Amino acid sequence: MAEVYLKRGEEQDIHEGHLWIYDNEIERTAGEFAQGDVVDVLAHGGAFLGRGYINQKSRITVRLLTLRREEIDRAFLKGRLEEAIGLRRSLGMKGACRLVFGEADALPALIVDKFGDCLVIQTLALGMERMKGDIVSLLAELLSPRCIYERNDVPLREKEGLPQQKGLLFGAQPGIVEIEENGLRILVDIENGQKTGYFLDQSENRAAIAPFVHDAEVLDCFCHTGGFALHAARYGAKEVEAVDISQDALELVRRNATLNGFENITATQANVFDLLKNYQAAGRSFGTVILDPPAFAKNRAALAGAWRGYKEINLRGMRLTRPGGFLVTCSCSHFMTPELFLKMLAEAARDVGVRAKVVEQRFQAKDHPFSLTADESLYLKCVILQIL
Repeated sequence: MAEVYLKRGEEQDIHEGHLWIYDNEIERTAGEFAQGDVVDVLAHGGAFLGRGYINQKSRITVRLLTLRREEIDRAFLKGRLEEAIGLRRSLGMKGACRLVFGEADALPALIVDKFGDCLVIQTLALGMERMKGDIVSLLAELLSPRCIYERNDVPLREKEGLPQQKGLLFGAQPGIVEIEENGLRILVDIENGQKTGYFLDQSENRAAIAPFVHDAEVLDCFCHTGGFALHAARYGAKEVEAVDISQDALELVRRNATLNGFENITATQANVFDLLKNYQAAGRSFGTVILDPPAFAKNRAALAGAWRGYKEINLRGMRLTRPGGFLVTCSCSHFMTPELFLKMLAEAARDVGVRAKVVEQRFQAKDHPFSLTADESLYLKCVILQIL
């Protein structure tokens, strides 16, 4: 097995639990290997540190799979998959959940989502892509799904020298899949929806809005296929306006509303930034405003621009929230840390001239566990504010 030697002192990060090794931390390699192969990682002095897969095309050159000298083979992958699936089963998750969450489940760059009897996978690094055949056959063996579909149409793969692609890997074509979430029936478009088809990470946060939407007029921005809007209707909102720029997503909002018997959900196609500005100018107001935008900061360099974007929509969201009402605001960019997110909200409230009480601070659902040593695995923030 080829070996990767780190520069002097760089092993400290691994001792502290970090599993990524960047190109500028490596002193040299020894032995022959192909990109995507498993290699041993050694300290400057030769002490064994761990074993992972390598790709010199990526700035994250090695992603560690284990800190022990063990074979990275089908049996290893089966053990890790069983561990991840076992956690979700112990949490009582059956119908729809994230089964594997990358680094947090010690399977770096692998995502597996379960939607009923269909599985959706993403292999976001070259080393994991090369293990895809074993992963698919193991998932079929362990879970007997109707289908396994890949949603590797992700720009991140290009940094690994991988093409974007999607398609059926096992079983029958998924079609539109119906799942159950918090007592609601929800249709998921696995083949064409955003990410893997539906944002499972918000499932617990959507349930948490119950006390804040009853008898309220609710504005749900960046609604995708209506997760928050449907929950607001279920929890007694007077009226719900669901806003997204995607007409395809809004069509599923309408279908989901009909499926659940809700007649008080209006689907509006609009650019949210423009809509918030126009509603403010028109003097509109709502009892509850929900903001669940896409990640504005895809990398650290984009953080300053993302800050301005988050601040703008939250400024306008606060202005549209009636005194005593609630703003449910989210960020799914891990570069916008919880501390930075709260600081941004404080600045927005100061600029608007309102008092904003933090009623609840939440993160991603339990099927998206985060590692204490992998900062990127804690990415979703959900803050519920009362605006006064």
